[in-house]
Amino acid sequence: MQKSNEFNRVMKTKHPRNSRPGAIKCRSTGKVSRKSMGAGFDRSVFSPLKLKRIVVPTDFSQPALKAIKYAAQFAGSSGATIYLLNVIERPVLSGDFQAFPLVLPERELGKVCKEALLSVAATEIEELIPVEVAIRAGKPYLEIVNFARETDADLIVMATHGRSGLKHVLLGSTAELVIRHASCPVFVVRDREHEFI
Repeated sequence: MQKSNEFNRVMKTKHPRNSRPGAIKCRSTGKVSRKSMGAGFDRSVFSPLKLKRIVVPTDFSQPALKAIKYAAQFAGSSGATIYLLNVIERPVLSGDFQAFPLVLPERELGKVCKEALLSVAATEIEELIPVEVAIRAGKPYLEIVNFARETDADLIVMATHGRSGLKHVLLGSTAELVIRHASCPVFVVRDREHEFI
């Protein structure tokens, strides 16, 4: 009896065959030693992001510029094309026209926005990353979702302004509406957050 108790104690202290601390098991490559995961570790074992088209809606605000920086990092590592999109929101006309400031006609406003998009592309995105610019007019969330479908986008990267209160509860933010209706993943960049780029 004493021998069998000793045997049980020894068996409990041994590591199972597949969970030895000296190695990490990978499905495709078997075992990779922990030593090989140092400075010379081959990252090609893991597949990179497979992105071809990234849509980045922008209203030229500071949070939107931050979203462009994230998109540029994704595009740089995956070889994707960035589609910078600006949506001109048409004002809802009411009986009180004095409430609306005078604005440029839509065609003129489109030209100004296109120039601004080209300027942002030149200053915020590296030359080696392909960039396309587009202007749409309508409801922002709807135009973003439709544009992403038309371009067969793999990812939408956009900012949220962090609205709160009753207006947010009743209407929802553009980012929330895009997340609900988009046919591809949406990466939302908050104005104040822990950054990793």
